[in-house]
Amino acid sequence: MSVRLKLTLSYAGFLMLAGAMLLAVVWVFLLRYVPDVSAPPGPGGHFPRGPNRDDLQRAFAPRAIEMLVFLLIFGLLGGWILAGRMLAPLSRITDATRMAARGSLSHRIALEGHADEFRELADSFDAMLARLEAHVAEQQRFAANASHELRTPLAITQTLLDVARNDPNRDTGELVERLRVVNTRAIDLTEALLLLSRADRRSFSREHVDLSLVAEEATETLLPLAEKHGITIETSGDVAPTVGSHALLLQLTTNLLHNAVVHNVADHGTVWVNTTAAHSNAVVLTVENTGEKLTPQLISTLTEPFQRGTERIRSDQAGLGLGLAIVKSITQAHDGTLTLTRRDAGGLHVRVQLPAASGDTTLDIR
Repeated sequence: MSVRLKLTLSYAGFLMLAGAMLLAVVWVFLLRYVPDVSAPPGPGGHFPRGPNRDDLQRAFAPRAIEMLVFLLIFGLLGGWILAGRMLAPLSRITDATRMAARGSLSHRIALEGHADEFRELADSFDAMLARLEAHVAEQQRFAANASHELRTPLAITQTLLDVARNDPNRDTGELVERLRVVNTRAIDLTEALLLLSRADRRSFSREHVDLSLVAEEATETLLPLAEKHGITIETSGDVAPTVGSHALLLQLTTNLLHNAVVHNVADHGTVWVNTTAAHSNAVVLTVENTGEKLTPQLISTLTEPFQRGTERIRSDQAGLGLGLAIVKSITQAHDGTLTLTRRDAGGLHVRVQLPAASGDTTLDIR
């Protein structure tokens, strides 16, 4: 049976039960004032007969049955109409669900009326559809951009091979070197995509990690690159214990420092790295660098895949456009928040807040 039919039968059954109980109360009440037998003969031997219980039963029973039949018909019709009106919002939600199942995510229920359970359900469903639509659009853009980025080194490789085949006397040393560079870039891009997918799926083991040690490790790795371009890296802060993947958090910090160095086009630029325990429930990693002035519109797009920060960049360190996208995914995978703000003097300020490690675990901090 459908929900509407079940509700109709429930309404009618409840109405019938209430009517039967009311008739029963009336019957008991009337019996108190009706004698069980006829009145005794009066003076002169006359028998002034009044109504007794048998008479009341013959008069009351048919009317009670008629009343119950009327309540049954009224309950079925009224219940069917009321159930239909009550379930109308659910029908709209069901139609929207079917449209979403067919791939249409732009439809919204937009249920009117007062805030009740159906309105709350419809609004929640609309919000879910909006998130799904945005996620699907983001995945489509990501797939298109990834295909384009992967096709570029493959196309270059194909061109170089065609040139070598058409010109056998060409110097192979230069060709091999260019093929090595293109292949390295393709490998880096593939590894970055795999890392991004791994962070999104949260497929990693968790352990105690000290962000201050991670920051020092990333700084030591990128110090030669910074010195090559005259960039100073200043590291400071306190112990900042959190729980997560040491490899992913190191990748997060390395990406932030790498971006801060390669986008730091100022002469004798500086990168500041700081770790703090904001409070008992959170730790914070901040990376700040000098550089050219950025617009709020540009900053809002930096965490999207394949978005380059500025046109002015170290030509020998052109990135893949996935650095901050990976940082965002790793931060979200660790239940943290990522905040990007521009510096008034130029450059970028990045703040990563992660949950602090609880003190009741016996794992060693790496």
